[in-house]
Amino acid sequence: MSETSRTTIDAAEIEHFSRIAAQWWDPQGKFRPLHKFNPTRLAYIKEMACAHFNRDPMLARPLEGLRILDIGCGGGLLCEPMAKLGATVIGADASETNIEVAKIHAQQSGVDVDYRATTAEALAEAGEKFDIVLNMEVVEHVSDVDLFMSATSEMVKPGGIMFVATINRTLKALGLAIWGAEYILRWLPRGTHQYEKLVRPGELETALSKAGLQVTDKLGVTYNPLTDSWSRSRDLDVNYMLLAKRPDA
Repeated sequence: MSETSRTTIDAAEIEHFSRIAAQWWDPQGKFRPLHKFNPTRLAYIKEMACAHFNRDPMLARPLEGLRILDIGCGGGLLCEPMAKLGATVIGADASETNIEVAKIHAQQSGVDVDYRATTAEALAEAGEKFDIVLNMEVVEHVSDVDLFMSATSEMVKPGGIMFVATINRTLKALGLAIWGAEYILRWLPRGTHQYEKLVRPGELETALSKAGLQVTDKLGVTYNPLTDSWSRSRDLDVNYMLLAKRPDA
Protein backbone atom coordinates (compact mmCIF):
# COMPACT_ATOMS: atom_id res chain seq x y z
CA MET A 1 0.00 0.00 0.00
CA SER A 2 1.42 3.39 -0.95
CA GLU A 3 1.93 6.09 1.70
CA THR A 4 -0.66 8.34 0.04
CA SER A 5 -3.34 5.64 0.22
CA ARG A 6 -2.82 4.80 3.88
CA THR A 7 -5.59 5.79 6.25
CA THR A 8 -6.32 5.64 9.96
CA ILE A 9 -10.03 5.13 9.35
CA ASP A 10 -11.63 1.89 10.47
CA ALA A 11 -15.02 1.90 8.71
CA ALA A 12 -16.58 -0.52 11.21
CA GLU A 13 -15.56 1.70 14.11
CA ILE A 14 -17.00 4.81 12.44
CA GLU A 15 -20.28 2.99 11.72
CA HIS A 16 -20.47 1.77 15.33
CA PHE A 17 -20.16 5.24 16.86
CA SER A 18 -22.36 6.85 14.22
CA ARG A 19 -25.23 4.50 15.15
CA ILE A 20 -25.24 5.71 18.75
CA ALA A 21 -24.22 9.34 18.11
CA ALA A 22 -27.55 10.80 19.26
CA GLN A 23 -26.75 9.64 22.81
CA TRP A 24 -23.47 11.55 23.21
CA TRP A 25 -24.96 14.13 25.59
CA ASP A 26 -27.22 11.77 27.55
CA PRO A 27 -25.42 11.21 30.90
CA GLN A 28 -27.47 8.05 31.45
CA GLY A 29 -27.13 6.74 27.90
CA LYS A 30 -24.56 4.63 26.11
CA PHE A 31 -21.81 7.18 26.81
CA ARG A 32 -22.47 7.25 30.56
CA PRO A 33 -18.91 5.99 31.32
CA LEU A 34 -17.44 8.98 29.48
CA HIS A 35 -19.65 11.39 31.38
CA LYS A 36 -18.45 9.83 34.64
CA PHE A 37 -14.83 9.84 33.42
CA ASN A 38 -14.93 13.38 32.02
CA PRO A 39 -14.35 15.40 35.24
CA THR A 40 -11.15 13.46 36.00
CA ARG A 41 -9.63 13.89 32.56
CA LEU A 42 -10.75 17.52 32.30
CA ALA A 43 -9.12 18.37 35.63
CA TYR A 44 -5.87 16.70 34.53
CA ILE A 45 -5.84 18.47 31.16
CA LYS A 46 -6.50 21.87 32.75
CA GLU A 47 -3.91 21.37 35.47
CA MET A 48 -1.12 20.19 33.17
CA ALA A 49 -1.90 22.70 30.40
CA CYS A 50 -1.86 25.61 32.85
CA ALA A 51 1.42 24.40 34.34
CA HIS A 52 3.03 23.95 30.92
CA PHE A 53 1.95 27.31 29.54
CA ASN A 54 2.39 29.19 32.84
CA ARG A 55 -1.29 30.05 33.18
CA ASP A 56 -3.20 30.75 36.38
CA PRO A 57 -5.72 27.90 36.76
CA MET A 58 -7.87 30.10 39.00
CA LEU A 59 -8.72 32.43 36.11
CA ALA A 60 -12.11 31.99 34.46
CA ARG A 61 -10.50 31.51 31.03
CA PRO A 62 -6.94 30.33 31.69
CA LEU A 63 -6.46 28.82 28.21
CA GLU A 64 -7.19 32.07 26.37
CA GLY A 65 -5.11 32.37 23.20
CA LEU A 66 -4.24 28.68 22.94
CA ARG A 67 -5.30 26.65 19.91
CA ILE A 68 -6.54 23.13 20.74
CA LEU A 69 -7.37 20.16 18.53
CA ASP A 70 -9.62 17.42 19.92
CA ILE A 71 -9.10 14.60 17.44
CA GLY A 72 -11.84 11.96 17.43
CA CYS A 73 -13.99 14.45 19.32
CA GLY A 74 -17.23 12.46 19.12
CA GLY A 75 -20.11 14.61 20.32
CA GLY A 76 -17.85 17.26 21.82
CA LEU A 77 -17.69 16.25 25.49
CA LEU A 78 -14.18 17.69 25.75
CA CYS A 79 -14.45 20.44 23.15
CA GLU A 80 -17.09 22.50 24.91
CA PRO A 81 -15.34 22.62 28.32
CA MET A 82 -12.04 23.55 26.62
CA ALA A 83 -13.76 26.37 24.74
CA LYS A 84 -15.32 27.61 27.97
CA LEU A 85 -11.79 27.81 29.42
CA GLY A 86 -10.96 30.30 26.67
CA ALA A 87 -9.20 28.15 24.08
CA THR A 88 -9.82 28.24 20.35
CA VAL A 89 -11.04 24.68 19.80
CA ILE A 90 -11.17 22.58 16.64
CA GLY A 91 -13.09 19.34 17.09
CA ALA A 92 -12.42 16.73 14.39
CA ASP A 93 -14.08 13.37 13.88
CA ALA A 94 -14.29 10.99 10.92
CA SER A 95 -18.00 10.44 11.61
CA GLU A 96 -20.14 13.13 10.01
CA THR A 97 -23.01 12.05 12.27
CA ASN A 98 -20.92 12.73 15.39
CA ILE A 99 -19.95 16.14 14.04
CA GLU A 100 -23.55 17.10 13.32
CA VAL A 101 -24.56 16.10 16.87
CA ALA A 102 -21.65 18.12 18.26
CA LYS A 103 -22.53 21.18 16.18
CA ILE A 104 -26.16 21.14 17.29
CA HIS A 105 -25.26 20.82 20.97
CA ALA A 106 -22.64 23.59 20.79
CA GLN A 107 -25.16 25.89 19.12
CA GLN A 108 -27.77 25.09 21.76
CA SER A 109 -25.19 25.70 24.51
CA GLY A 110 -23.88 28.92 23.00
CA VAL A 111 -20.32 27.58 22.84
CA ASP A 112 -18.03 28.41 19.91
CA VAL A 113 -16.28 25.29 18.57
CA ASP A 114 -14.98 24.74 15.03
CA TYR A 115 -16.21 21.23 14.24
CA ARG A 116 -14.92 19.39 11.18
CA ALA A 117 -15.73 15.98 9.70
CA THR A 118 -12.19 14.99 8.77
CA THR A 119 -9.22 12.79 9.68
CA ALA A 120 -5.94 13.33 11.49
CA GLU A 121 -3.92 12.70 8.36
CA ALA A 122 -5.97 15.20 6.33
CA LEU A 123 -5.47 17.90 8.97
CA ALA A 124 -1.74 17.17 9.16
CA GLU A 125 -1.42 17.26 5.36
CA ALA A 126 -3.14 20.66 5.38
CA GLY A 127 -0.41 21.95 7.70
CA GLU A 128 -2.59 22.52 10.77
CA LYS A 129 -0.66 23.25 13.99
CA PHE A 130 -1.85 23.42 17.59
CA ASP A 131 -0.61 24.33 21.04
CA ILE A 132 -2.45 21.34 22.47
CA VAL A 133 -3.65 18.14 20.81
CA LEU A 134 -6.17 16.04 22.72
CA ASN A 135 -5.82 12.44 21.55
CA MET A 136 -8.32 10.89 23.94
CA GLU A 137 -9.75 7.37 23.70
CA VAL A 138 -9.07 7.22 19.96
CA VAL A 139 -5.96 5.13 19.29
CA GLU A 140 -7.77 1.90 20.16
CA HIS A 141 -10.27 2.58 17.37
CA VAL A 142 -8.02 3.45 14.40
CA SER A 143 -6.80 1.09 11.71
CA ASP A 144 -3.16 2.26 11.67
CA VAL A 145 -1.81 3.36 15.07
CA ASP A 146 1.63 4.36 13.76
CA LEU A 147 0.17 6.58 11.04
CA PHE A 148 -2.33 8.08 13.46
CA MET A 149 0.32 8.91 16.05
CA SER A 150 2.59 10.32 13.38
CA ALA A 151 -0.17 12.57 12.00
CA THR A 152 -1.36 13.80 15.39
CA SER A 153 2.19 14.41 16.63
CA GLU A 154 3.04 16.36 13.49
CA MET A 155 0.35 18.90 14.41
CA VAL A 156 1.88 19.76 17.80
CA LYS A 157 3.66 23.12 17.60
CA PRO A 158 7.21 23.52 18.95
CA GLY A 159 6.71 23.97 22.68
CA GLY A 160 3.26 22.40 22.43
CA ILE A 161 1.87 19.33 24.15
CA MET A 162 -0.31 16.32 23.42
CA PHE A 163 -2.48 14.31 25.79
CA VAL A 164 -3.08 10.66 24.89
CA ALA A 165 -5.63 8.53 26.73
CA THR A 166 -6.45 4.91 25.97
CA ILE A 167 -6.71 1.38 27.43
CA ASN A 168 -3.72 -0.85 28.09
CA ARG A 169 -3.42 -4.24 26.39
CA THR A 170 -3.32 -6.39 29.53
CA LEU A 171 -5.35 -9.30 30.87
CA LYS A 172 -6.56 -6.96 33.61
CA ALA A 173 -7.92 -4.58 30.98
CA LEU A 174 -9.51 -7.48 29.11
CA GLY A 175 -11.32 -8.49 32.27
CA LEU A 176 -12.36 -5.03 33.47
CA ALA A 177 -12.60 -2.75 30.43
CA ILE A 178 -14.02 -5.28 27.96
CA TRP A 179 -15.69 -8.22 29.72
CA GLY A 180 -16.65 -6.26 32.81
CA ALA A 181 -17.73 -2.98 31.20
CA GLU A 182 -19.30 -4.35 28.02
CA TYR A 183 -20.59 -7.84 28.80
CA ILE A 184 -21.35 -7.85 32.55
CA LEU A 185 -22.13 -4.27 33.59
CA ARG A 186 -23.15 -3.29 30.04
CA TRP A 187 -21.77 0.22 30.43
CA LEU A 188 -20.84 0.16 26.74
CA PRO A 189 -22.29 -1.67 23.73
CA ARG A 190 -20.67 -5.04 23.17
CA GLY A 191 -17.84 -4.82 20.68
CA THR A 192 -16.89 -1.22 21.53
CA HIS A 193 -13.33 -2.39 22.19
CA GLN A 194 -11.31 -5.23 20.70
CA TYR A 195 -8.49 -6.56 22.84
CA GLU A 196 -6.03 -6.87 19.96
CA LYS A 197 -6.44 -3.16 19.14
CA LEU A 198 -5.57 -1.97 22.64
CA VAL A 199 -2.21 -0.20 22.93
CA ARG A 200 0.45 -0.50 25.62
CA PRO A 201 2.11 2.63 27.08
CA GLY A 202 5.54 1.57 25.81
CA GLU A 203 4.19 1.29 22.27
CA LEU A 204 2.79 4.80 22.44
CA GLU A 205 6.02 6.15 23.92
CA THR A 206 7.97 4.65 21.03
CA ALA A 207 5.60 6.18 18.46
CA LEU A 208 5.73 9.58 20.19
CA SER A 209 9.53 9.48 20.37
CA LYS A 210 9.78 8.68 16.65
CA ALA A 211 7.57 11.71 15.98
CA GLY A 212 9.81 14.02 18.03
CA LEU A 213 7.70 14.21 21.20
CA GLN A 214 8.91 13.45 24.71
CA VAL A 215 6.65 11.85 27.33
CA THR A 216 6.74 13.99 30.48
CA ASP A 217 3.97 12.43 32.58
CA LYS A 218 2.06 9.15 32.93
CA LEU A 219 -1.20 8.72 34.78
CA GLY A 220 -3.49 5.82 35.51
CA VAL A 221 -7.22 6.31 35.97
CA THR A 222 -9.20 3.84 38.06
CA TYR A 223 -12.88 3.31 38.81
CA ASN A 224 -14.27 2.92 42.33
CA PRO A 225 -17.58 1.00 42.24
CA LEU A 226 -18.42 2.04 45.82
CA THR A 227 -18.44 5.74 44.96
CA ASP A 228 -19.29 5.29 41.26
CA SER A 229 -16.44 7.63 40.40
CA TRP A 230 -13.05 7.78 38.67
CA SER A 231 -9.80 8.98 40.21
CA ARG A 232 -6.13 9.36 39.37
CA SER A 233 -3.84 6.43 40.06
CA ARG A 234 -0.33 5.10 39.50
CA ASP A 235 -1.89 1.94 38.07
CA LEU A 236 -1.58 2.04 34.27
CA ASP A 237 -2.84 -1.54 33.79
CA VAL A 238 -6.27 -0.53 32.45
CA ASN A 239 -7.07 3.12 31.64
CA TYR A 240 -4.12 5.48 31.37
CA MET A 241 -3.06 8.87 30.04
CA LEU A 242 0.26 10.12 28.72
CA LEU A 243 1.42 13.73 28.39
CA ALA A 244 4.05 14.47 25.76
CA LYS A 245 5.70 17.70 24.63
CA ARG A 246 7.50 18.87 21.53
CA PRO A 247 10.71 20.74 22.41
CA ASP A 248 10.87 24.43 21.58
CA ALA A 249 12.31 25.16 18.15
